[in-house]
Amino acid sequence: MAYTTIKKPSEYFNTNLYTGNGGTQSFTEIGFQPDWVWIKNRSGTEDHMIYDAVRGVTKDIRANQTNAESTNANSLTAFETDGYSIGSSGNINNNGSNFVGWNWKANGAGSSNTDGSITSTVSANTTSGFSIVSYTGTGANATVGHGLGVAPNMIIVKPYSVSQYWSVFHSSVGNTYYGYLNTTDAFSNSPSTAWNSTINNTVFGIGSGVATNVNSASHIAYCFAEVKGFSKFGSYVGNGNADGSFIYLGFKPAFVMIKNTSSTGTWMIKDTKRDLFNVANTALGASNPAPEVDYSSSLNEIDILSNGFKLRDTYSDQNTSGNNYIYMAFAEEPLVGDNPATAR
Repeated sequence: MAYTTIKKPSEYFNTNLYTGNGGTQSFTEIGFQPDWVWIKNRSGTEDHMIYDAVRGVTKDIRANQTNAESTNANSLTAFETDGYSIGSSGNINNNGSNFVGWNWKANGAGSSNTDGSITSTVSANTTSGFSIVSYTGTGANATVGHGLGVAPNMIIVKPYSVSQYWSVFHSSVGNTYYGYLNTTDAFSNSPSTAWNSTINNTVFGIGSGVATNVNSASHIAYCFAEVKGFSKFGSYVGNGNADGSFIYLGFKPAFVMIKNTSSTGTWMIKDTKRDLFNVANTALGASNPAPEVDYSSSLNEIDILSNGFKLRDTYSDQNTSGNNYIYMAFAEEPLVGDNPATAR
């Protein structure tokens, strides 16, 4: 009996590292056609650049900015069978800079979905619990089909045809609260117009506010549902101790993003391609274009273990006593099954 539906997580999520050459490059080591690609210059202050197969190639949006989408013919130029290709844009290919790419598999350019009151375009991978959803806002309470077949645990939305914040729903906080991916703000329930009460197996509800539903604007949503042995979206309470809490995931994580929801703090990102050994103390912040060296200190350490991660510091972005934190994590190896995880 299999204990996980995904025996090889790297077929659905993978991280690649590369050095910019200022020209063109193709990466064929991803292992699948990535439909969502998030790229950051590790050694420079370029923005976090986001690309997806639903909006199409050469379409830039920036995770740490409110900017509307822009078209750059020299940015990500192709979603390949086993990777992606880039042009000479300095944001993703500055000569001599070190870059990281985080890659998720959905289902190509997507198709029409009429499950919600707003017709959406959905690229859904029900095996890995990830979908990319495009829709046009109405400015009034509405529902949007997400294509996952189960209720999403986390949704990241950007009105991309206008300048507007990135809004985040996380099931551990609830659909009356939201956070902003591009800021350090705590999660808030005021105003209460980002989401409405409907988040289920077929649709997610959006309110009348500009965070998720700008009238006549184009929006993109990245939706995640938990899959045993592959992904987990949970929460914990900080203990303010260098011998911090152990967070059980049921797999060895390849990627972890943590956010303090009680107070200000950046969205701290760890992965096992940039940190090969414990303790893992190299981080990037989704809301901050700073290079990763700015975060490399004893203040943000975790251990990445065969079945989860353990906090190793008192840093406010991940372990202030009494503060609530959320996380999203994707597996490098499952804990059980045909390819069990090992300690590192």
